Amino acid sequence: MHTKTGRRLLGLSMAVLSAATMLTTATTASYAQSVDLSKWSPEYVKSIAGTKKFDAAKDCGAVVPNDYAGSVSYWYTGPFEADPEIAHVQDKAFWEAFHAAYPNIKTDVQSITYNELLDKFRTSLLGNSAPAVIRLQILGGVEFAAKGYLQPLKPEDVGYTAADFWPGALKSVTYEGVSYGLPTNNETMAMIWNAKVFKDAGLDPDNPPATWDDVVAYSKQIHEKLGIPGYGLVAKQNAGNTPFRFMPQMWAYGGGALDEAAAEPTYKTVEINNAGSKAALQAAYQMYAVDKSVPTSALTNTQGENQAPFIAGKLGMMIAHPAEYAKMTDLASKATGSDKAVADEVVANMRYGLLPTGPDGKRAVVFGGSNIHVVKPEFVQGGKVDEQAVKALICFWDSPEWSTKLAWVGSNPGNINGFLTDAMKERLDTIKFLDVTTSMLPNGIPFPVIPQAPEIMNIIVPDMLQNALTGNMTVDQAADDAATKVQAIVDGGGGI
Repeated sequence: MHTKTGRRLLGLSMAVLSAATMLTTATTASYAQSVDLSKWSPEYVKSIAGTKKFDAAKDCGAVVPNDYAGSVSYWYTGPFEADPEIAHVQDKAFWEAFHAAYPNIKTDVQSITYNELLDKFRTSLLGNSAPAVIRLQILGGVEFAAKGYLQPLKPEDVGYTAADFWPGALKSVTYEGVSYGLPTNNETMAMIWNAKVFKDAGLDPDNPPATWDDVVAYSKQIHEKLGIPGYGLVAKQNAGNTPFRFMPQMWAYGGGALDEAAAEPTYKTVEINNAGSKAALQAAYQMYAVDKSVPTSALTNTQGENQAPFIAGKLGMMIAHPAEYAKMTDLASKATGSDKAVADEVVANMRYGLLPTGPDGKRAVVFGGSNIHVVKPEFVQGGKVDEQAVKALICFWDSPEWSTKLAWVGSNPGNINGFLTDAMKERLDTIKFLDVTTSMLPNGIPFPVIPQAPEIMNIIVPDMLQNALTGNMTVDQAADDAATKVQAIVDGGGGI
């Protein structure tokens, strides 16, 4: 793969490309993916890790000469005080490696917190003082692409091909048929369960529920046998935790907000009230209102409210990232007396599995992560973008080597070839359950890549859940009401 990648990069020339030609100079060559997505599983992920070597300095030097002299400004969310030391180490190592590979490219880098980045970027664009390159959360880019702030950008522009990235990830940087960014890191969640709770409730402690119908049945059985909530349903309004846990269920049943689960989504067909969406909503209603097998506080709960009952052995299963294991280990270390004994037992019985399927065998999960974008020169400080320096930085950041190291603690490399690196093997050996969440990636579906997606996901979907769970509306009425609102905002009329 190293040799092949090198040829590929060399074939892309070192010519200076203007912003206007960034798209048109793309190669039309098609390259096979270096990994077999049809085999993707925890075992396959482990089997390919550490099987290939890469050299980012050499490979990116074939795209932009290593002696190129220029400058680039860059905003991203880097490691902060609360992040583990390994995140700081890898971030520092990246910049040292980039400056060693490109000693004549000056960098103006700002690390901005996750919650501040979008607002600060919006303000800078209004004042024509934005950075040349920015890395945003996966749904952040579409807002700025729709407003015309971002340059077209696709894998071939920086030496890669579409085959080097997850199809779902590329969807997240495509708006109205134009690619305007590259995925830097991808993440998905898994089903987490307490094996002891399962055993005590008469369930198989070694396996998660296979289907979402099983989740409903398991949750009821746990509640009836043990008197505790079986499933950590969250339905808080205006909270991202809610769609990240409900949309996988909706997609698995064959539903969706729009047609985002389709192979070629148009984002114009409203599906939030189709039969699959209503089946998913009915399942949530069954657990909350009929079986009462989920937390009564689900209407105001985020995932954070599931952590305390889970570490206390009072919750059977929930959906979360691989970092949840580290969180539970941390909580157990702080517990005292009899609480510590319980917490240690929970950690020992903590299990991760694939999210359940729908009735037709479909498995789905929200595709998360971050993307990197290039800002149009007229909105950048000084009115100019050094395109060669920009290409060098993006090529280096998205290389198999560095996209893996920079995603160390809780995510996956945006470049699929990163799964072949030694760094990936080390991560799998040291981050428990990473292989399970990683193996969910082929089932990842991005939220609709339209500017209205945050309103749909954070407001309309939770409101639909609340209307059904509280009995304010029937399941059919809640779904139809949500469909009316989604249709209105897609049509540009405002839905709420």
